[in-house]
Amino acid sequence: MKKICFVTSCIYNSGGTERVSTLIANGLASQGYEVVFFNLISDGELKFPIHHNVTLYTLNLQPYSLRRHSLFVLLNLRKFVKKNKIDVLIDVDSILTIFSSVALWGVNVKHICWEHFNFNANLGTKFRDLGRKWAAKHCDYVVTLTYRDQELWRNNLININAKIVTIPNPASFENTEHVGSFESKVVLAVGRLTYQKGFDLLLNSWALICKENKDWMLRIIGSGEDEATLKEQAEFLQISDRVEFVSATKNISEFYKKASIFCLSSRFEGLPMVLLEAQSFGLPIVAFDCECGPSDIVFSNINGLLVENGSVLQLSASLHQLIQTSKEDYIFLCKNAKENANNYVLDKIINNWIEIL
Repeated sequence: MKKICFVTSCIYNSGGTERVSTLIANGLASQGYEVVFFNLISDGELKFPIHHNVTLYTLNLQPYSLRRHSLFVLLNLRKFVKKNKIDVLIDVDSILTIFSSVALWGVNVKHICWEHFNFNANLGTKFRDLGRKWAAKHCDYVVTLTYRDQELWRNNLININAKIVTIPNPASFENTEHVGSFESKVVLAVGRLTYQKGFDLLLNSWALICKENKDWMLRIIGSGEDEATLKEQAEFLQISDRVEFVSATKNISEFYKKASIFCLSSRFEGLPMVLLEAQSFGLPIVAFDCECGPSDIVFSNINGLLVENGSVLQLSASLHQLIQTSKEDYIFLCKNAKENANNYVLDKIINNWIEIL
């Protein structure tokens, strides 16, 4: 079987990228592939379990600087690939192609760039834009999470030699027997407490409707640099008693089981893992139609409601609509959410990956 190397910045993080990377690595390992993570930064303990056939190699760069450590990383990566006879190298972020495309010059290794954001989001660094150009030119494959993002790659780059394919993320959980219930009266949101996730917009939306829905609670699960700011915002809006902040947890499934509605307020995404997770638990979703991902998963009045990106008023109106919906309509949305989750079961996604390895 082939030996697969995933190149990651920090597999120790608790985000969706790290979660899905370990899922795919574990799935390939269970199929007999030899899998290794080449990781740049060490930061505490792993947040997600890895298969016993998956190994971890870390450079222990701390702190890490793209400019300062580029040569060090690419030389060590090249040495690692040759010594361990890697067959396929997968960059878990297009920015990493800056290192790996040079490290693999003259080495017979299949090279795959796995894009986890959308093409229009560079997260404030032009190195990511450069990485995408190099990936399109030098990689064998570029994997996008949505067809919408695949088109962005095709329409905005020249000198494309890579095959650009779409493989969505799998849901983190098997499609459970659980179905959403109004009894919980909880609107759930999950993600890192950062600008990208738009929890400030969600709080503003919740402030507009929570007084009309006095028996409902907003629960936000996650940790991050904006935690203090968001809690201050809740106090300013006088809704602290209607919002519960819970730190990132490994036991996230219990919170999905205790929710009635899931809300995604992100300003931009790649393919939100949390939407797939929510549907696995039969939760109807209210989500901003941001680039990219929600429109591939959420279909208005079928399994949730899709809202104009960034519109606080529409988000609040859609949340209120779901809270006030009839039991019959709610059950219809829950049923369709679970059916859509079947499109993202792990075995199907692993088979898609095996086809390009």
